[in-house]
Amino acid sequence: MAVAGAAAGCLSGCDSHTAAAPGANPRQVTVFGSGQVQGIPDTLTAQVGIEFTSQDVTGAVSQANARQQAVIDALANAGVDRKDIRTTEVSLQPQYTSPEPGAAAAISSYRADNAIEVKIRPPDAASRLLELIVNTGGDATRISSVSYSIEDDSQLVKDARARAFEDAKSRAQQYAQLSRLRLGTVLSISEGVGTRPSPGEMNTPAPRTSMVPLEPGQQTVSFSVTAVWELT
Repeated sequence: MAVAGAAAGCLSGCDSHTAAAPGANPRQVTVFGSGQVQGIPDTLTAQVGIEFTSQDVTGAVSQANARQQAVIDALANAGVDRKDIRTTEVSLQPQYTSPEPGAAAAISSYRADNAIEVKIRPPDAASRLLELIVNTGGDATRISSVSYSIEDDSQLVKDARARAFEDAKSRAQQYAQLSRLRLGTVLSISEGVGTRPSPGEMNTPAPRTSMVPLEPGQQTVSFSVTAVWELT
């Protein structure tokens, strides 16, 4: 018995049938498969800044630079590889007074910022190193965010791809059984847009003495495929 059309699967699990194109082999089934795997983050990235304000422009810059250098040296001495420390911002901004009506604003001071990005491996050391950063940087410390990531997720992507293909094949086999046909060879496979784990960010205050409680959790890698099988 010939199949009247090709079957299509969808992420929601609500499979629908579509009419075959003129001249196309009606004995085929098109299905969508998805797969997900989870992994534990192995890297924590912290955005760390030092901010100083001074009436003297040179003083603001020199204080910010010296304090950030002390933070960098402290991290290196604690075992952080210098290649995992990257400068992300160096800025100097004048600060103005609030002028009286009709008067021009005047520069009252200068604010210097020096920011770095630090990758911490393993993330178990993150609480201790964040505490070190705060204690070294003092009141000038600014931690804007921390985020977890999986440095090499290639194996997770492979596993998610395999699960997506098996999901598609299972759907195709079901359609073959419902049609009282057999599943033949794969005619085509196309990949959807996979979803890699995005860094999970959290805003982190800068406590002076206590360890920062951190939990890496898990991150999900998703993959999808669309495959066409012959029905015989």
